[in-house]
Amino acid sequence: MEIRTNVFVDEQNVPMDVEMDEFDATSTHVLASWQRQPAGTARWRETDEGWKLERFAVLKDYRGKQIGASLVRFIMNNLDLSKTVYLYAQESVINFYKPFGFVEEGERFYEANIPHMKMVLKNKNE
Repeated sequence: MEIRTNVFVDEQNVPMDVEMDEFDATSTHVLASWQRQPAGTARWRETDEGWKLERFAVLKDYRGKQIGASLVRFIMNNLDLSKTVYLYAQESVINFYKPFGFVEEGERFYEANIPHMKMVLKNKNE
């Protein structure tokens, strides 16, 4: 929660009551470390649409060290990929998710006054 507060609330001005939501208690959370220091986090949960990946956050001092990519790979390795896997990407990081097979779907929308796009994991054979 401290990492998410630092990244989303302090850096991006997301209201605390928006960042810490009712899904925290029922989501699976993962913590990434760099040289034994907490550096990043993410969560995932099952929804009616499939698996939703959420709240990817890496502390500023640890960005550029592939921690975000490691979080995505870890989560993907722990999911049943026969179900739909999707996320809501901030517009500024859409290209980050594309190498993992996520493609944009639908129209831009706003969460916490930040533009987002829904991205869905596509089967490599499609």
